[in-house]
Amino acid sequence: MQYHDNGVSGVKIAYIGGGSRGWAWTLMKDLALAENFEGEVALYDIDYKAAQDNEIIGNKIREDFPEASQWSYKAVKTLKEALTDANFVVVSILPGTFKEMGSDVHTPEKYGIYQPVGDTVGPGGIIRALRTIPMFEEIGNAVREYCPNAWVINYTNPMTVCTRTLYRVFPEIKMFGCCHEVFETLKLLCKSLDQIGGIPGVKRNQIKANVTGVNHFTWITEAKYGNIDLLPLYREYANKRRAEGEKPPENDGNWMNRAFQTHELVKFDLFDRYGVIAAAGDRHLAEFCPKSWYTSSPEQVAEYGFGLTPIQWRLKDLDERLQKSRDLIEGKEKFKLDQSGEEGVLQMKAILGLGDMVTNVNIPNQGQIPNLPLGAVVETNAVFSADSVKPVCAGDLPETLYGLIAPIVAEQELVVEAGLTRDLELAFKAFMADPHVQTLSLQDARALFDEMVENTKEYLGEYFN
Repeated sequence: MQYHDNGVSGVKIAYIGGGSRGWAWTLMKDLALAENFEGEVALYDIDYKAAQDNEIIGNKIREDFPEASQWSYKAVKTLKEALTDANFVVVSILPGTFKEMGSDVHTPEKYGIYQPVGDTVGPGGIIRALRTIPMFEEIGNAVREYCPNAWVINYTNPMTVCTRTLYRVFPEIKMFGCCHEVFETLKLLCKSLDQIGGIPGVKRNQIKANVTGVNHFTWITEAKYGNIDLLPLYREYANKRRAEGEKPPENDGNWMNRAFQTHELVKFDLFDRYGVIAAAGDRHLAEFCPKSWYTSSPEQVAEYGFGLTPIQWRLKDLDERLQKSRDLIEGKEKFKLDQSGEEGVLQMKAILGLGDMVTNVNIPNQGQIPNLPLGAVVETNAVFSADSVKPVCAGDLPETLYGLIAPIVAEQELVVEAGLTRDLELAFKAFMADPHVQTLSLQDARALFDEMVENTKEYLGEYFN
């Protein structure tokens, strides 16, 4: 790696999950558009052919856009080859297949539990975590062996569990988890400035917000633009949206049409309840709350204007992305270079000393949220600078939120312990602690857990040894 003219070349990024047709392409675009930042990306994936396809796609960007930042891509067959001499490690994997994810999402519906996403908390999030933890244990051990000084950036869900696992396996790891959910809420604050405050054109990075909580159940307790307090404007904006009678479209019975729909009605309701801003998408927020609030039935979900994402939607989306991959490789389609809005590349540049930045990340609690356990992974702002990611003190969780968030932290800590010790009985205790599972009898909870474990048993072999 060489520094020159306010830039860096010779950077090596190891991409674990390098056959991705989503996050990998996002990274490719952002790297191509990054000024004074060049190097190579090693693509590692258990599906080597998918990594090879991305090698072709990534290198065609360099050919098609010679004026762009120059990055080379190479598919590799082993973690060792990917990680050796890496400056950064990006982790973006699917734990299992969509078959297992289908069970995560839909099996609980037999017991009246409806999960819009099913990848973070709830029955689906917990079973997904049990598959994920052994994979991240392997990754953490490999990073310690082959590139202990590299910075690791995780995009895989369940974010909190993945991040905590890596720190448990390799306590000295330099690592953080990235999530873009807060960004969309900052954009809502920009809309409130425009529509209520009469100040158009404000960008989300101009908003100064205090972020606190855990991933996908994140909150903004303070927000300002200059010296303008944005929480009163947000309240007026929410009231205006509701007064105008904005309602979700009538349920046409086709959940495929509403898979990612949201109308912020859960956000607004939570603001009414707690007086602070819930800073994630409605589909995620609903899964952390008591079932009776938003997800007691598909009809109630429809009333709040967000979607239950069926596995059929994800399978259809995968088919479309596979076709796009073929078209890019064959030259039938040309890669479009536009900024994704993600911050991974900006974070890398800041860590390399190319400018400081502040943004929200997931890292262990070092006291940034004093009334949550030390070591538990939380989401707050952090300052990025040369070889440093330092959390910003968010202060105590508001007392009104503590009773919602503290049990989630305890549940996620228990899931990590169960996964690292391969203890399914301990995992079941975490399963029963989830607010959605708590609506079931012990017998039904056990039956659901056993069925979901059986459905994903192919990826839980170590739990049965």
